[in-house]
Amino acid sequence: MTIGKADASTNRRDALTKGLSVASGIVAATPALANAYAVPDLAYPYEALEPFIDAPTMKIHHDLHHGTYVANINKATEGKPAVPILDLMENALDAGPVRNSGGGHYNHAFFWDEMVPPDQAKTSKISPQLQKMIDSSFGSVDEMKAKFEAAAAPGAVFGSGWVWVCYNGDGLEIVGTPNQDNPLMKGVKDKIMFPILGIDVWEHAYYLKYQNRRPEYVKNWWNVLNWDKVSENLAYVVENKKGVSVRD
Repeated sequence: MTIGKADASTNRRDALTKGLSVASGIVAATPALANAYAVPDLAYPYEALEPFIDAPTMKIHHDLHHGTYVANINKATEGKPAVPILDLMENALDAGPVRNSGGGHYNHAFFWDEMVPPDQAKTSKISPQLQKMIDSSFGSVDEMKAKFEAAAAPGAVFGSGWVWVCYNGDGLEIVGTPNQDNPLMKGVKDKIMFPILGIDVWEHAYYLKYQNRRPEYVKNWWNVLNWDKVSENLAYVVENKKGVSVRD
């Protein structure tokens, strides 16, 4: 029997469909690669932090810069047992690319989730526990902000890095770290400390809008900080004596 063109095309389509179905089944049956970390979606649109952080910066920062850290940590941990990114922080200084790539992934995932649109930030509240610790450690919220802004100035963190407010076991402490280091890493400071808030002072975090005006960026950043989340972070680290988990 001769097969017509239409029948032949149908047969080819059927074969292709069956082949794709089989391939899809194989992919679905294959276990996910260990440490297949991913950039977590933002909980808000790119433009939601305007006018304090601009949409183009957020898109480039989140999709490209954070994406690069994720690609590199996946490459560095390929074939190793899957663990939360938090678990890699303590010994990151002795783990080669985990220090920068893993630190970059943890730090950015932490950063996205402590920020909210300005109208929500304005209504977020400092918990009594956090207020008490701020007062005992710095004197007041305003004094804490002033010390934090000084610690984030170009002369204090030269080049690229982060500034954190951490629980040190007794109270709160402001800590600056270079590159993608964080206070959870053994050896970065005299002892491990647990961040409850932190700001990225790499130029890619602010340059499109603020150019060389880092202090203006840092001062404006308070307008998008979610104090509810910071309060939650403090309660967690005080109770558990470990770092805050992030979406990884």
